[in-house]
Amino acid sequence: MTQGVSAGAADATVGQAASRASGTSASGTSAARAARIWFGAIAVVVAVSLIIQLTLIFIGGQDVNSTTAVGAQTLGTRLVRLFSYFTIQSNLFVLGTSIVLALNIQKDGPVWRVLRIDAMLGIIITGLVYETILAPLVHPVGWALAATIGFHYISPWATLIGWLIFGPRPRMGWRFALAAFIWPVLWIVYTFVHGAVTGWYPYPFLDVTTIGFADSVRNCAVVLLIGVIITIALTLLDKRLPALVHPAPDAPALAHRPRA
Repeated sequence: MTQGVSAGAADATVGQAASRASGTSASGTSAARAARIWFGAIAVVVAVSLIIQLTLIFIGGQDVNSTTAVGAQTLGTRLVRLFSYFTIQSNLFVLGTSIVLALNIQKDGPVWRVLRIDAMLGIIITGLVYETILAPLVHPVGWALAATIGFHYISPWATLIGWLIFGPRPRMGWRFALAAFIWPVLWIVYTFVHGAVTGWYPYPFLDVTTIGFADSVRNCAVVLLIGVIITIALTLLDKRLPALVHPAPDAPALAHRPRA
């Protein structure tokens, strides 16, 4: 009799454990599906915005990033200038990483972590700079307004919200955060070299011909400092915030891998 009761209790315990595991698995699957849909939607928004902007460039329409009149530039010049904007480059990072996350929410790896931080860092700076400095200077209309909303409003804050809710976490680390600054620094160097050669600068707060080299460098330093603060905050939050999507159970801990 005692053995029968013990066996029954054991079966009940196993059943409860299995039920909890099944529920957790189902919850994890639902969260992963929701995350993939979210990041897929971001990718669609950025892709559509980019298509709109490229179409406007080809037909001589408005550049949504420009605070000055387009003028009579060649198509090649307009394309080079378009892809020289930090806004466009950061949105390309968001587009690429969002597509990958929509296809594989568990994506991981050293290079991936750097790219993900670059996407987060770049697009947050894009949103902040646009809303605090550039928005009053740019007056898009029609399709240009639609692209502006996609690039400067939906993409930045949907990306941040998606990361806060879904993660996946942990996916950051101090050495990955440091490596992520290679791109912004290279962009700054390119911007000043390209500007010195052509006389064109993508943003008024970097325009050496208007405000001088010293003020341009100072403004760059301020934006870089803001970027450092953002990156530190993201890295700390990555270690502490809960997330609906967690790494797969068999995923390696990159932060503890020996350095090559």
